[in-house]
Amino acid sequence: MTSVHHSEQLAAVTATVGAGRILPVVVLQDAAAAAPLAAALVAGGLRSAEVTFRTDAAADAIRAMSEHPELFVGAGTVVTRTQVDKAVEAGARFIVSPGFSPTVVAHCQQLGVPIFPGVATATEIQMALDAGLETVKFFPAEQLGGTAMIKALSAPFRSVRFIPTGGVNTGNLADYLAHPSVLAVGGTWMVAPALLAAGDWAEVTRLTAAAVTASQEACSC
Repeated sequence: MTSVHHSEQLAAVTATVGAGRILPVVVLQDAAAAAPLAAALVAGGLRSAEVTFRTDAAADAIRAMSEHPELFVGAGTVVTRTQVDKAVEAGARFIVSPGFSPTVVAHCQQLGVPIFPGVATATEIQMALDAGLETVKFFPAEQLGGTAMIKALSAPFRSVRFIPTGGVNTGNLADYLAHPSVLAVGGTWMVAPALLAAGDWAEVTRLTAAAVTASQEACSC
């Protein structure tokens, strides 16, 4: 893939995730739930989702959710080159990793797939910048100091956009999104395992819509 096309892909994914301001972090045990979940998220107003490689159903779930024409589906908890290959083959439009792996980042860039690597320190942010990346996952956000840590890190790294994930919920959502360096937040409450197991798609849509409304009301200025 050409660097121009890769840049276009990255811009499209970043714009879609940024527009929704919330990136659902999905853990699916059964790929049969993927299609109705995709429909429920879109009905709630979101256009992007991260399906984690924490279960054996991940690749099939990505494949099924990617068939929804209005949803950008990415793969999360990607920690190896093999998982990158499986995710891309299944139709993932972007990759998210919990930490910064030079091997995984380089492989994604070679394939031309956007990646948001996880960072927790200034050193890892500099590694991301060295790799040409300016949008990163901040994980685990709350345990690392939450918005105070993001504020501290954003001072020397003014071009970096963060996707805080880990401990983000309806109670602190507005605080995170009010910070201008936060592109979006990763969250699980609208796709909680119990909801997915029960197939309660109406509740998924309701929680998603409420989260979207709350994110729109949060000022980022």
